[in-house]
Amino acid sequence: MPHPIRIVPIGGLGEVGKNMLCVEYGNDIVVIDAGLMFPKQEMLGIDLVLPDISYLTANAERVRAILITHGHEDHTGALPYVLRELNVPIYAPPLAHDLIEVKLRQHRIGEYELHEVDAGSTLDFGTVHAEYFRVCHSIPDACGIALRTPAGLIVHTGDFKIDHTPADGRPTDLQRLAELGSEGVLLLLSDSTYAEVPGYTPSESVVASALDHVIADAPGRVLIATFASLIARVQQVLDAAVKHGRKVALAGRSMVDNVNIAVANGYLKAPPGMLLDLQALSALPHEQQVIVLTGAQGEPLSVLSRVANNANRDIEVHENDTVVISATAIPGNETVIATVVDNLTRRGARVLTRRTSPGVHVPGHGSQEELKLMLRLIKPRYFVPVHGEYRMLAAHADLAMQTDIAPANVFILEDGDVLELDEAGAELVEPIQAGHVYVDGLRTWDVGEAVLRDRRMLSRDGFVVVVVPVDHATGKVYGEPEIVSSGFTAPAEAEELMERAAAVVIEALRAPNLDPLNEDHVNDRVREALSRFLYRETRSRPMIITVPLEV
Repeated sequence: MPHPIRIVPIGGLGEVGKNMLCVEYGNDIVVIDAGLMFPKQEMLGIDLVLPDISYLTANAERVRAILITHGHEDHTGALPYVLRELNVPIYAPPLAHDLIEVKLRQHRIGEYELHEVDAGSTLDFGTVHAEYFRVCHSIPDACGIALRTPAGLIVHTGDFKIDHTPADGRPTDLQRLAELGSEGVLLLLSDSTYAEVPGYTPSESVVASALDHVIADAPGRVLIATFASLIARVQQVLDAAVKHGRKVALAGRSMVDNVNIAVANGYLKAPPGMLLDLQALSALPHEQQVIVLTGAQGEPLSVLSRVANNANRDIEVHENDTVVISATAIPGNETVIATVVDNLTRRGARVLTRRTSPGVHVPGHGSQEELKLMLRLIKPRYFVPVHGEYRMLAAHADLAMQTDIAPANVFILEDGDVLELDEAGAELVEPIQAGHVYVDGLRTWDVGEAVLRDRRMLSRDGFVVVVVPVDHATGKVYGEPEIVSSGFTAPAEAEELMERAAAVVIEALRAPNLDPLNEDHVNDRVREALSRFLYRETRSRPMIITVPLEV
C-alpha cells in the first residue's frame, strides 16, 4: 500500500519571502527552493532572515535534493547557509544556476554539487520523479515543478504570471499545464502573492513602452532603481537608451554582478560601448545618461538610499534628474521607500513610482484571473496556496473554491504545518519546528523574540545603568548608587531626574525584607522600584541594567 505524501512548508507560507517547502514520500525528501527574507523594520540590527532548517538537518540522510524554481533571492538566498549544514545536490534553471554559483563562491562554499536544468528536464530521486516546466516570471528561465510519486502527482507552480508578450519571449507553457491536468493531479501548490488583486497582471510590454517615454522625455539624467535580478527590466532600459541616444551605467554590486552574468550568457544584449562605468558616464552631458541601480526597496545601505541622503560619492542628484522606482514595495517596506522618495524630491528630482506612474513597473505574479486559469488547467483534487502572507493565502483559497474545488480539499498551511495526503484523503498532522533564523553581521543564529524585544526597547526608550557599590569583605550594599542613562531623556532633564531616581534606589536597598547578600534579589528589587518610578514620571520603560561594583 502506498505511503501518504507529506507536504512540509519550512518557509514562505504566512509571510513574503524565505520560500522553502519539502515534499516527502516514504524515505525520500525533495526540497523546493531555499530563499531568504529581508528583515522587517522592527527586526533591529538584523541583516537577513533565513528559514529554520532543523527539521531537514535532523532528517539529512533522507534529503535527496534541493530543486530551485528561479533565481530570485527569496528562492535561492539561503543556499550558502543551508549548504554549511546540509550537503545535498542543487538543481536550478540556467540563469539561476549561474547566479547561485557566484553567490556560493562569494560565501566561500568550497564543495557543492550544482546542476543546470531547464524546462522539460526530468530527474529521479528514489520514489519521487521531478519534471521542470516553463512559467513566465520577472526573471528569465523561471520554472514550475511537477513531482510524480506512487501516491499521486503534485504540481508546484513556482512564482508565475500568464503573460502572452513577455520580455524574454518565453510565456507560461499552458499546453504542458493542460497535459498535466489531464493526467490527474492530486495536489496543486500555487503562487499566492497577488491573490488579492482582481483581473490580470499587465504584460511586461507595458513597462517597455513606459520606460521608453520616460527616457525620451527626461530633460536630464534618468536613474532607474529596480531589483538586481530583474534582467528583463535592464534589457528594456538598454533598448530605450539605445533608441534615444543615451549610455547606461550600473550601480550596486549585485546589479553589476547579475548584469555581467546575464550579458556573458546571452540573456542581455547591449551594443558595444553601450554599458559604461560610472566615471565614464559622468563625462557625458546629463541628457545622455541613464543609471540603473539597486535600492528599490529603500534598503538603508543601498545605492538609492545613499543617493537620496547625499551619501554616495559617485552619484549626486540634480534638479533635472528623473528617478524611476521600478518595483512593487515588499510588505513592510512602504515607510522606508516613502522616506527615500521624500529625500529625492527634496533634492529636486522628479520621482516616478508605480503608484504615480503605473506603467513603470508591473509585477511578476499572476492576479486573480490568472490564478483561476491555473486552477482550471490543473484541476487538482487538493489545493494548498503558497508564497504569501496569510490574507493572500486565504484569498487564493477562496479562488480555488470558486473553481469548484471542494472546501474540505483546500488547506491553508503556515510554516511548520504538515499535510499528509493520498487518494484516500488528506489531514493535518503533528507540526514540525519552523521559524526564523537571523543573520546579524557575521553571525547566523536564532536570536529569539527576547533579543529583538530588548532591541526594540533600547531603540524606543533607551537604557538606564545603576551601579550598586558592594562591600568586598561582607558582600553587603555599601554607599550610594550611581545612575547613568542614554537615549532615555533630554540632557536638560536628566540630572534632576537621575537624582530622584537614585533616592528611589536607596530606598529600595534599605527595605527591611531585602537580602543584601543575594545579588539576584538586590538586582530584582532595584529594577522593580526604578521601573515603577521612571514609568510614573516619564511614561517610558527604558531597559534597566544593574551593575554590582565591589569596593
